[in-house]
Amino acid sequence: MRFVLLCLSLTLSTSPSWSQEALGLAAPAEVKDSGLLQHILPRFSLKTGIRVIPDEAGVLVLETAAPGDPVFARDGVIYHLRIGDDAKHERFRDWLLSDIGKNTVESFTPEQGAPFSASFEVATTQEDIVIEGDAARGEELSMTHCGRCHVIGPQNRMNGLGSTPSFAVLRAMPDWSERFEAFFALNPHPAFTQIDGVTLPFAPERPSPIHPVEMTLDELDAILAFVSAIKAADLGAPLQLQ
Repeated sequence: MRFVLLCLSLTLSTSPSWSQEALGLAAPAEVKDSGLLQHILPRFSLKTGIRVIPDEAGVLVLETAAPGDPVFARDGVIYHLRIGDDAKHERFRDWLLSDIGKNTVESFTPEQGAPFSASFEVATTQEDIVIEGDAARGEELSMTHCGRCHVIGPQNRMNGLGSTPSFAVLRAMPDWSERFEAFFALNPHPAFTQIDGVTLPFAPERPSPIHPVEMTLDELDAILAFVSAIKAADLGAPLQLQ
């Protein structure tokens, strides 16, 4: 009898501690009908002791669009898991996104239809950055302050320095807005550029080697508005930036 009680005690001590209340998971009909939830949820519960059950009114929600974390896909549809601010919710999400969770999803073979995949790419769309400001004034300021080194457009296409990229080339770079916003901090600009209220005055012993570029933040915004509206150069393959 003591041996039986000891074995029972050891079994209970090594088994997961089951949560008192189950977490409901709402899912689209095609997911519920496929049998996937009946395959993965008991395995998660056995691993963690956290019960998750199918429930149309569940606090965990699977949807075919964001917001939420993309967890698996089928027939070109990516399913996103939306969770609340709860450690158990996060545990379930993290398990689905782990190698074990992905393998569990992909090990399921539905009786009908294509299998589910946990390995997929989420397509992202890159929106054009449009900056509000006086673009016409920005063009004039660009010619005045930047045209001696950079090709701004057709107006000075023969006057830029060969070692400096044109505005069209800079506009084609993925981080063009960051480059223009902080151009005064990027070499060689700090040696001759002053932004009112932003940069420190030149040290008396290190004056600007050329006629300084002096502008305000409003003028910089105007230049950004102008650059955001110009056509980016066609650079072919993506740039490999250092």
